[in-house]
Amino acid sequence: MFPQGRHPTTMQPGQAFKFTVLETCDRIKEEFQFLQAQYHSLKLECEKLAGEKTEMQRHYVMYYEMSYGLNIEMHKQAEIVKRLTAISTQVIPFLSPEHQQQVVQ
Repeated sequence: MFPQGRHPTTMQPGQAFKFTVLETCDRIKEEFQFLQAQYHSLKLECEKLAGEKTEMQRHYVMYYEMSYGLNIEMHKQAEIVKRLTAISTQVIPFLSPEHQQQVVQ
């Protein structure tokens, strides 16, 4: 995920570390730029993920509202069926026997 841009140390056995102030400052500057690039990359990725999260939450709310609306509509339809069934059972006895047979089938 992170580029390995750090400098490998090539040191001979028995050689001591001898850095001048300028070399040390350059090395610190390079490390700082490397870390800054990583920070920028991670910040962009975080912003992208935050945008995706917001979009997912928007979709969740939309689907929740649709589900709630469908649930309400289903209950309305069930109530309509219940009332029509009650009306039918009250009206059927008043029909002629041949019409009663047609309705029952």
